[in-house]
Amino acid sequence: MVDETINVEVCYARADKQEVVNVRLPVGATVLAALEACGLLEKYPEIDVKKNKFGIWNKLSKPDSALRDRDRVEIYRPLIADPKEVRKQRAAEGKVMKKGAGDNEAADA
Repeated sequence: MVDETINVEVCYARADKQEVVNVRLPVGATVLAALEACGLLEKYPEIDVKKNKFGIWNKLSKPDSALRDRDRVEIYRPLIADPKEVRKQRAAEGKVMKKGAGDNEAADA
């Protein structure tokens, strides 16, 4: 007899803790079905199926994506800052610090 269900884990990482919930779903279940079955949508009202992004094993996926046995569904939080902008700011700060450090060393000599 073939098992008609799959086992999936749903993960949600907050700044303060991580939740991992195992759920058993029928074969052919979707990411959305896993989200609804895991209970995290009720526990964390900040998770919005229309706004948050989701993934299966670190690959961005749509809520209607089909799941396979032992998949891991990940709930992604919105980015606080654009990573490109943060890198630009760090690079600009690094140039200022290097320039300033060189000037101070020359003044000390």
